[in-house]
Amino acid sequence: MTRRTLLFAAAVVSLLACSRGPNDPSSQSEVSLDDPLVGTKPPEWTTKDWHNSPPLTLRELRGRVVLVRFFMGTACPYCSATAPSLKKLHHEYAPRGLVVVGLYHHRDDGALVPGQLDGYVKSYGFDFPVARDPEWKTLDRWWLTRDREFTSATFILDREGVVRGVHPGPRFEPGDAHYEAIRNLVEKLLATPST
Repeated sequence: MTRRTLLFAAAVVSLLACSRGPNDPSSQSEVSLDDPLVGTKPPEWTTKDWHNSPPLTLRELRGRVVLVRFFMGTACPYCSATAPSLKKLHHEYAPRGLVVVGLYHHRDDGALVPGQLDGYVKSYGFDFPVARDPEWKTLDRWWLTRDREFTSATFILDREGVVRGVHPGPRFEPGDAHYEAIRNLVEKLLATPST
């Protein structure tokens, strides 16, 4: 095999690792407001290894608008493409009450090695709360209750902890329609006081 063939094969493997099946990211909806999960309260997450924050719970975050993004390592092109959006949303809206939370689900071959998640957090430049979702427990309870094409989903929760929007993945980038739909929903939820 030539070097070019090997590089192409590696790129294809990376793309497939980020999805659960055949995919066309351009066909994904911007933000689903009618997914069956919208209007529900997700169960408490199961997490370990918090970064940039002490451990958080959904209960503690009541009164804040919360954006939760499930992500993988830097080999996932969708997660790498979305990282700037998460940082931008955090920096623009954290002062107004948005909490961005990254939940890492390990999908690489082999076990997660000590320091590996630290490296991903630094590489992505995340300075918002990030935790590990061991054995995909939270991802399974929140998202994989049905057949889903991507595991890199994003949830937007209102101040009462109710899901108000779901981005089914795989990516959203600053300035694209997906990002603008998420930003608009965040602004709307931030403008709504707690009950």
